[in-house]
Amino acid sequence: MNTLLLEPHNGVLHITLNRPQSRNAMSLEMVNELRAVLGQLDSQVRALVISGAAGHFCAGADVKDMLSAGDKAQLQALNRAFGTLLQEVEAVPQVVIVVLQGAVLGGGFGLACVSDIALADHQAQFGLPETSLGLLPAQIAPFVVKRIGLTHARRLALTAARFDGVEAERLGVVHFVERDPQALAERLDEVLGQVLRCAPGANGRTKALLLASVEQPMDALLDQAAAWFAEAVTGEEGVEGTQAFVQKRKPRWAQ
Repeated sequence: MNTLLLEPHNGVLHITLNRPQSRNAMSLEMVNELRAVLGQLDSQVRALVISGAAGHFCAGADVKDMLSAGDKAQLQALNRAFGTLLQEVEAVPQVVIVVLQGAVLGGGFGLACVSDIALADHQAQFGLPETSLGLLPAQIAPFVVKRIGLTHARRLALTAARFDGVEAERLGVVHFVERDPQALAERLDEVLGQVLRCAPGANGRTKALLLASVEQPMDALLDQAAAWFAEAVTGEEGVEGTQAFVQKRKPRWAQ
């Protein structure tokens, strides 16, 4: 990997965006490497933790890629590839946690918006700067709307406003804001401990159900949920979980 650092540890894959010379700007190579990592995940990986090297999360798209694109068709393909990455990050059955410091701009903001749990430094700088550059937050916009609603998304996108971690928590972009790296690390440990208490298969199905609830008709959604519930009760995790509860012990996945 040229743009990522990967560190697997106890069922958690730590992914560090590693282009510090450009504040971890999202190049096409980074997009492709992230997609390759997602495509190789297996059931042994229960959570992903995505962070950035050298005090920044991600400063958005790499302008050099845009300038080197030969024509509109290449630009369109380049832009759409990032949207595909966001779709894939959102859809993985693993719990996706982002740790946000420094620049969280443009595509970095979009990546934060498809996480399941977001932690931020109080001084992290969020924003959608595209319109101030004469560009559009084309692939990011739908995910921002899903995260914080149309009202806030319109203001942020149409003013290119910058805001810090405290405001990001108020808007609903992030769940936790911490004052220093030590507190951020401790919060991450706490959240991972909570995630790893949950059965991985149940978490994956629950995540799919929650995401489907945004778009799927209610009757079809509840029919699907009932079928998945029946499978869970009679499946390996459900049997182990209920037995562990009766026997007053931790289930296997939480040991």
